[in-house]
Amino acid sequence: MKIIWLGHASLRIELEGQVLLIDPWLDGNPMLPDDRYDEATKGATHVLITHGHGDHASSGAELCKTLGVPAVGIFDLMGYWEEKHGIDVVGFNKGGTVDLGGVKVTMVNATHSSSFSGEDGPVYAGHESGYMIEGEGHVIYVSGDTDIMADMEWMGDLHKPDIGILCAGGHFTMDMKRAAYAAKRYFDFRTVIPYHYKTFGALEQSAEALAAGLPGRRNP
Repeated sequence: MKIIWLGHASLRIELEGQVLLIDPWLDGNPMLPDDRYDEATKGATHVLITHGHGDHASSGAELCKTLGVPAVGIFDLMGYWEEKHGIDVVGFNKGGTVDLGGVKVTMVNATHSSSFSGEDGPVYAGHESGYMIEGEGHVIYVSGDTDIMADMEWMGDLHKPDIGILCAGGHFTMDMKRAAYAAKRYFDFRTVIPYHYKTFGALEQSAEALAAGLPGRRNP
């Protein structure tokens, strides 16, 4: 297993022989150098999208075309992409689980918003979501954009993720302190990875508050 943060909320997860690109905002992402683009996408097998905002989904459809891989995500947005862009999709919904070549992906709730820019203003893109990703004896919780929510209690109890990748930049999502609170109260992670931070001035620039909020945990 290998987890690589590509900057902002973009991830590359290598698991069970699959390469999942999650919210791969690669064009215009100030955290990803142009000369690392090919490295970031090499061997990708699936593109997973948590919601429709441009800093998560704007590169998704074209990337699927270029790589010849399916997009995976909420049914509404996937149906739109299939019709508009002619790409292969796996559309499902919250509570559903799909098998991506041995990697089990369950869509879970998040609390945020989801749209993309259209000619007449924002266009609805289906509900925002997170993912529980299971393989090689691990369960990875990718929160997507969210605040703390009571659903995290049953999500932690039912799925028992040992790795948490948590949005923690504040302003648009929970911040470092709130992410630490959620991790302590609702989950029993062995590893916590913050993301969706440092990209812009409005977001938190350091993960120190997250580390400080998880006493007894090792900060590598």
